[in-house]
Amino acid sequence: MSTSSKRRFEPEWVVRILGIAFFAYLFFGFMLMPCLNTLTSIFNAKNASGERDAFAVIRFFFAGSMGKYVWNSLKLAICLVITVNVVGVSIVLLTEYFDIKGAKILRLGYMTTLIYSGVALVTGYLFLYAPDGILTSALRNAFPNFNASWFTGFNAVLFTMTFACTSNHALFLRNAIRGIDYNTVEAARNMGAKPFKVLWKVVFPTLIPTMFSLTVMTFITGLCAMSAPTLLGYDSINPEIVRLAGSSSADEAFPQARAALLSIILAMFTIILLTVLSAYERKGHYLSVSKTKAKLQKQKITNPVANVLAHIYAYVLFIIYMTPVVMIIIFSFQTYGAIRMKKLDLTNWTFINFFGQQDYEYLTNRGKYKLRKGAISGVFSNDATLGGIKLSFILSVLAAALACIIVVIACNYMFNKKHKKSGVILEYALLFPWLLPTILICYSYRTYFNSDAIWYVGNTNLYYADRVRILIVMAYTVTKLPFSLRMIKASFYSIDEELEDAARNLGSSRLRTFLRVKLPIILPSVLAVFALNFNALFTEYDMSATFASSYGTSYAMVIQAMCAEEGLYGYNVNASGRRCASTVFIMVVSGLILYLVYGVGARDLVDKLEVKRKRKERWEKFAGIFRKRKVAAG
Repeated sequence: MSTSSKRRFEPEWVVRILGIAFFAYLFFGFMLMPCLNTLTSIFNAKNASGERDAFAVIRFFFAGSMGKYVWNSLKLAICLVITVNVVGVSIVLLTEYFDIKGAKILRLGYMTTLIYSGVALVTGYLFLYAPDGILTSALRNAFPNFNASWFTGFNAVLFTMTFACTSNHALFLRNAIRGIDYNTVEAARNMGAKPFKVLWKVVFPTLIPTMFSLTVMTFITGLCAMSAPTLLGYDSINPEIVRLAGSSSADEAFPQARAALLSIILAMFTIILLTVLSAYERKGHYLSVSKTKAKLQKQKITNPVANVLAHIYAYVLFIIYMTPVVMIIIFSFQTYGAIRMKKLDLTNWTFINFFGQQDYEYLTNRGKYKLRKGAISGVFSNDATLGGIKLSFILSVLAAALACIIVVIACNYMFNKKHKKSGVILEYALLFPWLLPTILICYSYRTYFNSDAIWYVGNTNLYYADRVRILIVMAYTVTKLPFSLRMIKASFYSIDEELEDAARNLGSSRLRTFLRVKLPIILPSVLAVFALNFNALFTEYDMSATFASSYGTSYAMVIQAMCAEEGLYGYNVNASGRRCASTVFIMVVSGLILYLVYGVGARDLVDKLEVKRKRKERWEKFAGIFRKRKVAAG
């Protein structure tokens, strides 16, 4: 047998062939084909006489109200770019650049949007500002003519998303500010430049690349908004796509084709914006560099009036960020009566919104009292919420793990094929989902796999019954591939090529070298990406709502449905309290994961040794005090 024939049966060769086949199957089967089917469905619409009319949907778009949804989404995206950048830049400058008293406390408040988002965040704001919300009720009591429905529509969505979308600024712009060379700032100050001129002329130019990326991503977020428009009553593209996807031709004219057209419009905007972003990133950028880079020192605001105004502005933002969080935590321990009346009862605390069940007696229409056993139940004692938690946990873990495994294998292949086209093609294939809004991917899955004629999935209807969970996992996985690739690929650059060469010189195969040398090095980064993916998917609403199946009801969908069912026929009496408790649970889970990733997990060896040393000193100090007391007592 020849040498080439022997190589074909080696484990490394078999793994490579299976990997290539799997990636081809994933790309063509779950990325390309469903989206192409959505595109072609636009031109397959039939008119009233049953004849195929390729341009019927397009004519309907210009003649009907579909353009309104596009314009509303564009208006929201444009306004969000302004408001989010203003607030996002403000919170970073106030905590990282200017010397503001209590900056550490302010930073914690500004970063609360990292531990709860989506439906949980919107319901938190509704708890305060809805017609029966705490602050709205207080304003109505103080001002009887106050409009109770003020927190609805465009203004409510813009306000909520402005503070919800600053989390990227809190992470990425903060890192960019910390990376500024203080020598350049000090040089400008020595030349007589005032603090705000230094900020405008020296600091901001170094932040432009990060700001541009954040602006594009904010625009896309506003364009593809789902949770806030759905809950706050604003007609935008994504909620309309979900509505049309659940409609039929008996209800209205070609709803599926209209949903497909709106999805394609979203995809076109996304592709254009990401193309502009990529072209901009390829250009050179102004960077502040010096031979001896100095750590940035906070700048004092010398003008007394400006200093006072900056502190007032900082703490007003802090109150806006923290009020929903504090109120949700407090009311999660209140009885259903206090929550329903939106009145805090400090004498009556309870854990019923978290654990246990209680009976509920209510008055019927006939004037008789009836008892509903277990109508009041906690998050961990309610079948619906427990089912949503379990399902979201399992699906999120599977998708987060699958995305990491796929990307790790792909990155290893790409680094082994650095100068070959196959590696480049694989990278672009994994970045492909970034060109499409998530709603388009999910809608494409829903329509394409809702058939028994798809041969490469065994002619099985994946949208039927509990098989819809497979589609949700695939949608979760595909949408997380680009982010996982960007993060994990960066960790591969930290691998010393000499280690790999040494392993190969000792006779180790590529597969064994990867498992024994490369994987242990990149494993912390992979685990961090897994944690972040899980964090985002566990409370995800947009994708699971698109599939809209009783077998795929995620935790976020359960949270949204709670208040709509509250008190109906004497059931779900404490839905609002359980929703508050659910939000607290999400905060705890998300906060723990972020601490493990950006707290303990982000420390290098020196930091870990320093923490260990301080812990040892504290213990020795405590033990010394204990020994002295023991000696004195003896």
